[in-house]
This record gives sequence, structure tokens and C-alpha cells, in this order.
Amino acid sequence: MGDNIRVRFAPSPTGHLHLGNARTAIFNWLFARKHGGAFVLRIEDTDQVRSTEASVASVLADLRWLGLEWDEGPEVGGAFGPYRQTERTSLYRAALQRLIDQNKAYPCYCSQEELDRLRHEAEAAKRTFTYPGTCRRLTPEERRSRGAKGLEPVFRLCVPPKSVTFQDAVRGAVSIHTTTFGDWVLTRPDGSPTYNFAVVVDDAAMRISHVIRGEDHLSNTPKQIVLYEALGLTIPAFAHLPMILGPDGSKLSKRHGDVSVDAFRAKGMLASGLANGLALLGWSDEEEREIFTLEELAGRFELSRVNKSAAVFDEAKLRHINREHIKRLGDADLARLIAPCLQDAGRIPTGVLPEDVGAWLSGVAALLRNRIELISDAVAQAAVLWTFDLAGMDEEARSVLSEPQAETVIRAFTERARGADFAQPGTYREVVTAVKETTKVKGKALFHPIRVALTASASGPDLETLVPVLQKGSLLSLPEPVIGPAQRVEETVHFLEDRSESR
Repeated sequence: MGDNIRVRFAPSPTGHLHLGNARTAIFNWLFARKHGGAFVLRIEDTDQVRSTEASVASVLADLRWLGLEWDEGPEVGGAFGPYRQTERTSLYRAALQRLIDQNKAYPCYCSQEELDRLRHEAEAAKRTFTYPGTCRRLTPEERRSRGAKGLEPVFRLCVPPKSVTFQDAVRGAVSIHTTTFGDWVLTRPDGSPTYNFAVVVDDAAMRISHVIRGEDHLSNTPKQIVLYEALGLTIPAFAHLPMILGPDGSKLSKRHGDVSVDAFRAKGMLASGLANGLALLGWSDEEEREIFTLEELAGRFELSRVNKSAAVFDEAKLRHINREHIKRLGDADLARLIAPCLQDAGRIPTGVLPEDVGAWLSGVAALLRNRIELISDAVAQAAVLWTFDLAGMDEEARSVLSEPQAETVIRAFTERARGADFAQPGTYREVVTAVKETTKVKGKALFHPIRVALTASASGPDLETLVPVLQKGSLLSLPEPVIGPAQRVEETVHFLEDRSESR
């Protein structure tokens, strides 16, 4: 089956890659990988006004970042190129000439004003406008006469009156009568192909076996099937994916904010997390699992499990999925990802990190792994390393310091902290155990005061992980020094003394 499976993703390079289009690319890639087929990338750049090279580069970069390497396409090549529509014009001309020669296409000289008038009349009569076939009935002499006047025609397909029925892999049997769209335009006055014409010629020439695309293309499919038949081409299988809606129930768009892949990458989303989250928009695993790598998804993906109903984009759920992917990262990999964020915040040196800072950053990564949903969250979550503000404590932290045995515990911890090498594994626990034995205080009465003395907060990261990171960081040369544990508890003792004197 694999040699016969060929799918394509064909974006128009008119901006950044939208999440909905990225979902389409993911489903095509998964289907190809599941069946050992080919994933083809084709750039549909016939819109010369809006298409840009910057957009092409952006789309390619986003696909590669997501892990969607293509088997054929730009920068890769392949046996069925070129893979940009602007480089395939000879194929469209040849297909059009075949249709003309077989009397299956004809020139249409109707002006835009005339078409607009007919459309308005149809709207006033509350009926769907379809081209009435005016120019199909022209005699050869009438066509020559109009051509002699310098009128540049569009070419239309001769569409027979019939029901077009096809089996959609997602929606099941679909039947649409051709009277709903009539003789549609193949080429514009300048000779450039319309979308429906070019896509059929390209898909057939590239031997695409399955066209997997968004539901918004469903109305195009019967038009394309009629053209496949007119050209005598093999009709591919079709699968139309459900729409993605925003939280308000409308189609996901810019009204919901920047919904491009690039924007979510900038927010700190992992490629694996974003791809995982998008794959679950309209598809579900039979075992109801939610966290997958791309490779795991490829092994489980089936078009039969794609839903017909629209999927609702939930950024909170996407962040949860991303958090699970962050938890899977090793210390070194997570450190590499959070480094630019901390550099931009002025916390660590810019450029290539010194070896000792790089090693310390792996400890920071271990500290943050279970506390961040986005890579960009690292700046806020790591602030505890640089910020120690006893004066700015909230009421909960202040109440901890007001507990009867809090000062006793903190003073005992401070004594033990002097000279202790908290960078060594187990030292923090040894000190806490010693404080417990000396003060006879245990449980929350022991641990809460120590936490406040070390962080100026009643909650935060695990102290057994935090304290060694604080100690090691305090010994580094950083743009903003890390405050070590011994200094923190000393400051807390002074804070308590000053508070007592002021009473």
C-alpha cells in the first residue's frame, strides 16, 4: 500500500502558517507515515499580489520546526516537480488546450459588470447564482468577432447537468448536483489558472492518491471531480477535516489573536507539544490517550477516527499538553531551550555560555521542569533565584514567620547553614534533620519557616532541588548575582530582629 499512498500539503505563501493549516499538514504527514507513503509539499503561489518569498521561507521553517519533513517538494526535489505552481504554467496550458480541443472548455467574454448584474438579480430572487452558459452557446463566428474586439476571455469548463457523488473518508457519502455551481472558470483573462483548475492538474501529475484538506474545500470537490472526468484522470480519495472553531464558536481566525505557528513558537510552545495538541483537534485515540510524540501519533493515526463535528481550540488544554512534553525533556535539552529566555531577561550571560554556567543551567532546568507550561514561563519561575524580598512578602508568608516556633527554627537553620556546602547532594536534608533534632519541631512547623527564610514565600519549588541550585548559582559570575541560601537565612534573622525591635 505504501508505494501507492501519496498525499500533499499545498499552502499559499501569503503569510505565516495558520494553526488550521498546520493541523492539515500534520494529518497528511501522519497518514503518509502510517502507511509508508510519500508526503509532498507544493507551494500554491499563483496569487502573485499576495505571495511572497518571505512567506515561503516562513512556511518551510515552521513545517521543519514541527518535525514535518517532506519527501518531495521545495529544497528537496522529486520526480514530479517543479513544486511551485508558478513554475508549472506549461502543464496548465496543455491541460486547457486538451479541453478546448475536445470541446469541453470554451472562452467566455462576459464582462464583470454583466456578471455582477446577473448575480444581483439572483440575490434579489433569493436563488443561488450560477453562470447561465451565455458564451457556451456562441457560434464560432461570434467568438471570433468578440476576440477581434480585443476582449480577453476567461475559459470555462463545460459542466454537464448531473449529480456528483463521492465517498469522503470523514463525512461518508456526499452528493452535490452540478447545477449548484455551473460552468466554472478554469483560467483568468491573463491566462493564469484558477485554484480548482491548477490543483486538479497538479494532484494528477503528482499522482496524489489521497486529498486530505479542510472542510472549507468540500464545495470545491465536486467541481474538481467533474474536471478529473473531463481530462480522463484518476480521481483521488478525499477526506475533509472538520473546522477548528475559536472559544466563541466562530471559525478560528485573527479575531482570536495571532493563531499562527510562529506566534505559538514565540510564546514558548514546544514543537512536539504544539503538534500533539493540533493532532487532537478533530482526531482521538481509540485508547483515549492524549500525550504523544509525532512518531507515536503516526503509528496510531487513522482517518476513520477523524470526527465530523467541528473541533474547538482550547489554548489551556494545549498548554497542559505542552507541559507534559516539557516534563519529558532531559535537563540538558530543557536548559538549551530556556537559556535564550533567561539571556533576554538579563539573568545569564549572552552569547555562548561559559561551561560552569551551562552546567548550572541544567540544574535550573531540573528545578523548573514540573513548574512551567511554556518555555517562556522559565523567566518568572526562575525569579526565585535572583529575587529575595522579605519586605514584599504576602500575608501568608508573614503569618508563617509569626508562628510560635518559627524564629527558633530559622535561627537553628541559620547556625547550621554557616559553612555548609549546600551544593553537595543531601546537605540540605542533613541540615534540616539536624534542626529537627535540635529544636524538636517537625512537620509544617519545621518546613514552612525554612521555606520562607529561603524564598520569602510560603510556596514554591521543592527546596531539596532549589537550595543546591541557589548555592551553585551564588558562586557564578552572572549579570545579576544569585543570592545563596546562607545569605538568605542570615537576612531573615536580621529581619526578625528588626521586627522585634520595632514592636
